[in-house]
Amino acid sequence: MFLCVLSDSYQLRIAEIKRPIMASMGILEEDLEKILMGGGLEVKEFDSANDQVQPVTLGKDVCYIVCAVIFNSKDEVLMVQEAKRECYGTWYLPAGRMERGESIIEALQREVKEEAGVDCQPITMLKVQEQGPQWIRFIFLADVTGGSLKTKAEADEESLQAQWWDRESHLPLRKRDILSLIDAGFKYRQNQWFPALQPVDVPCHVICQRLLLTFMAGNGENSEEDRLWLLLSNGKGNALPVRMSGKRCPLPWSALRLVNECMSSSYDRLNVNMCGILGVQHNGRVLGETDGICFNTLVLVKHSEEGPETSYPPTLDGDCYRWHELTNQSLRVKILQRIKEGSVLPVC
Repeated sequence: MFLCVLSDSYQLRIAEIKRPIMASMGILEEDLEKILMGGGLEVKEFDSANDQVQPVTLGKDVCYIVCAVIFNSKDEVLMVQEAKRECYGTWYLPAGRMERGESIIEALQREVKEEAGVDCQPITMLKVQEQGPQWIRFIFLADVTGGSLKTKAEADEESLQAQWWDRESHLPLRKRDILSLIDAGFKYRQNQWFPALQPVDVPCHVICQRLLLTFMAGNGENSEEDRLWLLLSNGKGNALPVRMSGKRCPLPWSALRLVNECMSSSYDRLNVNMCGILGVQHNGRVLGETDGICFNTLVLVKHSEEGPETSYPPTLDGDCYRWHELTNQSLRVKILQRIKEGSVLPVC
């Protein structure tokens, strides 16, 4: 009888220990679902951040650019003729700098209205281009919802006029960098290789990344059989690592630095691939307090060589992080498919 009571008591104690763990894992799965849907999560703290975290201020520390790729029913693209002295008379996509107090979408709609004369509604973010966290350009695929094309008679300091371009006739371009953006927009209209993505209104005071850093084991042919691990931060419970972006360092740098810090003993034998962006969080309402951006990014770590040990994640150095095998089949399949199909917002 005593052994039976002791056994029941032991089982009760184990159940009490498991309960908060299971609840925490439930929160993790809820967060993963939200991130995979393009949603955002509050940024509360950072991994390996400096003691003094300085908020960024638009126009002082960072510059954000918006750019629109808009087609008509004839597959012609909307272009504007530049009024700026340094590129006067050349043509470009509607684009410009975000202003203080704006959201990313508001900036896009304002720039298109000012330069092209039409109202627009974004369909999806198409690409993110960056030169370190101090200069970031958000390219959108959008539709015209009203207004009329700016004419020569309406020329002002924003632009000289707007017109539709068939992409074949000669048009003196300000820069040829927009050709790849136009091509990406055209291809997305034909085949949406990642889910439509819009920025979400979640405040952040710095430029940072929430890293969905994964390791996959399997032949890569069957998402239902392949195994998947996620890197979690021990300091924050079952949470994904959030890293501040370094000054003048491109977005992939955060993932490389994280892997180098916690897997230093095997870093030279690993391939780290930043697959792309799952979501963008920005508010921008309070100058100097919410001008930051959090990118939710998908990263894949792989062993560069084959061997028996490569079926498992790399050994972690230290106890700041841990690997967690994702057993929720629905989530695992979703993440693996995003990795294999490249179904993420590209970063250039």
